[in-house]
Amino acid sequence: MTKLRIDPKKIEGIFISHAHEDHTGGLSGVLEVNPELKVYLGKSFPKTLKDAIRAWGAEPVEVHGPTQIENNVYSTGELGTGIKEQSLIIKTEKGLVVITGCAHPGIVLIARSAKEQLHEEFYLLLGGFHLGGMFDSQVDSTIDSLKELGVKRAAPCHCTGERAIELFKEAYKEDFIMNSVGNVVEI
Repeated sequence: MTKLRIDPKKIEGIFISHAHEDHTGGLSGVLEVNPELKVYLGKSFPKTLKDAIRAWGAEPVEVHGPTQIENNVYSTGELGTGIKEQSLIIKTEKGLVVITGCAHPGIVLIARSAKEQLHEEFYLLLGGFHLGGMFDSQVDSTIDSLKELGVKRAAPCHCTGERAIELFKEAYKEDFIMNSVGNVVEI
């Protein structure tokens, strides 16, 4: 956070997509500095994590379904049948911005759910798309589906996979955003 010039005391809330350690690992460090936070997580998250959040002085807020969190900020609610995951939706003047963790339930399902939830035009899909190791034809089909949903810009990272990222770059051209930890994406 220091390198990114983020003051943990100024963070107002934390939104966690799913309970994998690579998504929850830094939580204790933030909560030690700013224990007054609300931590938005799915109802399926382990009780041990919820208890730890309380022990650090923060408030775990269970998201049970599609939910408005703040003005123009929403959760898809937990999606999927295996690894349950929620994604963050931000309503902007340019359209919906959807931020995913790993997209375990499927990136197309997440995008479709966000659009159906808010009935708004789609602007940007950003985050892990969970396409690593997929055949090119599967990734191309995913890209086609996202474009049919109206996703104007794409910023894949994390578990998307290098080849899938290349295919998104080819398909989205100037509407592709190279994304990684620490990037700032201005809307």
